[in-house]
Amino acid sequence: MRTLLLLLALPLLATFAPKSMTTYAPVPDDPVLWVEPVALREEQPQNRRLGALTFIEGWALRSDHPYFGGISAIHVDGRHVMALSDGGITSHFDLPRRAGRVPVRLKDLPEMTGRRKKLRDSEAMAVHAGRFWVAFERENAVIRYGRGGWEREATAHPAGMRDWPLNAGSEAMVRLGDGRFLILSEGRRLANGATEALLFEGDPAVEGTKVVRLGYRAPEGFRITDAAQLPDGRLIFLNRRISLLDGIQVKLTIAEAPEPKDGAVLSGRELALFQPPVTTDNYEALSVAKENGRTIIWIASDDNFMGFQRTLLMKFALD
Repeated sequence: MRTLLLLLALPLLATFAPKSMTTYAPVPDDPVLWVEPVALREEQPQNRRLGALTFIEGWALRSDHPYFGGISAIHVDGRHVMALSDGGITSHFDLPRRAGRVPVRLKDLPEMTGRRKKLRDSEAMAVHAGRFWVAFERENAVIRYGRGGWEREATAHPAGMRDWPLNAGSEAMVRLGDGRFLILSEGRRLANGATEALLFEGDPAVEGTKVVRLGYRAPEGFRITDAAQLPDGRLIFLNRRISLLDGIQVKLTIAEAPEPKDGAVLSGRELALFQPPVTTDNYEALSVAKENGRTIIWIASDDNFMGFQRTLLMKFALD
């Protein structure tokens, strides 16, 4: 039923936000999360394998506070989670250990209070050395923030992103280990059928940073929602497909790091397919970590601030 309602609501999701989210007031203090464990397969909780992934744990997160949700990017560092919504709100909380209440701190990105949702469309995030980069879809802008006080340090409207569609622009951003940045468009189509991606030679929040124009070919019928780099240098991509026939499907794919050559196309091979009866929702966010020698992949879902969807946080080990 949840999937059916989502499919029926799709024409509205791209245009309207819930009334309470149209314009944002300052974030109040002391909200909480209610967390509940979920299985990879509710009918077969002992079955933890999914393609090249081993399921470790999963949580459904909810809050009565209207600003929690809409997750478009996450960063997991040890036991701490920072999630970024597509409305310019960050959520900070510790990973749950059991069902119940978890404190959460909600923080508005600087200079965002009072702005309408379409001007706060933060879809991608990268974190490194105490700084955060956020890519905004409708404005096709990249902002770098300092970690301590979340002060704005630099802003750019990269020339290569200016003609990206308003509601299908920057959807994923990865800071590579060598300091380059990869930003992928959701819907800017190239002549070869791939969607456009830009490989920045340095900081994308600095105007004039040189770029190499690439392409990204998602699995047939799917669109990119997020990307991350593995410890060995390869990239993983989260790709989503929504249809009346199959509902929500999400594919996790893997590819080698891109060559700095104009026109090169990234195309990954499948690692895992999320579709019912696997616990599946609108997965949009990725984070990668190392834990006890294992590569850990975190995946989170965007509930679109809709009551019939869920915010899920799922933890996997990559074999």
